[in-house]
Amino acid sequence: MAKRVVWTILIEEYPSQAPTDLERPIRSRPGAQPGFMRSRIAALGLGLALGLGIVAPAAGQDGADSSSAASLDPGSWSISRSPAPGHAIRWYEPLAVLGGIALTASLDESVANHFRDHRSQTGQDLADAWAKVGTVGVGVVTAGVLAGGLISQNSKVTHTGLRLLFSAALAGAAAEGIKFAGRERPRENTGAWDFDPGHAEAAFPSGHASLAFAMAASLSDDIQRTWATVGLYGAATGVAAARVYQLEHWVSDVVGGAALGIASAKLVSGRWRIFGLRPPGFLVGPAGARIEWHVSF
Repeated sequence: MAKRVVWTILIEEYPSQAPTDLERPIRSRPGAQPGFMRSRIAALGLGLALGLGIVAPAAGQDGADSSSAASLDPGSWSISRSPAPGHAIRWYEPLAVLGGIALTASLDESVANHFRDHRSQTGQDLADAWAKVGTVGVGVVTAGVLAGGLISQNSKVTHTGLRLLFSAALAGAAAEGIKFAGRERPRENTGAWDFDPGHAEAAFPSGHASLAFAMAASLSDDIQRTWATVGLYGAATGVAAARVYQLEHWVSDVVGGAALGIASAKLVSGRWRIFGLRPPGFLVGPAGARIEWHVSF
């Protein structure tokens, strides 16, 4: 009979005057100091977002069995949306996405040439403003949702903010790593297949599109309303179109960024899983904080 092995990795931080009940999960309590909790959550959220290379599904507790994972205590901060297992990514699915991105590359130079020849100041101003949704907009929305959940002590809103934070961080970090390939931008009057590895201003994938689509996928999965899905993905598509109009990206750059952003959000929420990884449980409280995640095979 096959066995499933689950490794639990714990990273714990406690203040110098640690309580005696270290073995208990650390939970937020009504008497916790809001300022202390918010600063600790912000610091740990940033550190974990930068430290995790890949985040995947289904949160669980110590001692969770192989058939199902017990949900975390409602007072803990868990970035996984549901303990139910998500879709396991198969080896051919990423290849199919890469194939689709390669097909859109056939439009790269023709679309870039069209926008070089058909430009207006109004169009440029609109594109400049809309592109900010992929940077400033994502930051403002993430901070607003997370702060709103903490201030109102609404765990569902706080969890939504944490998932959004982790999704954007994962998408942004992955995009910057892939940019090492050094694809030249269309504004430099280069061909779509010109590369300069290690170039700081590389085009592929679009970081703006990655962040915008990570936000759209994360929030739409939580809100689960048609109007929200249409609006959020419409806004993200506007960011992608604006970056192409600005001649900052080729069409395939923004398509690749969109795929990366959506995948990041799905992995963080637990809707998708890869390589047997599960998303970390994020436990914080007035006495300290704990991060745990499981690897099963």
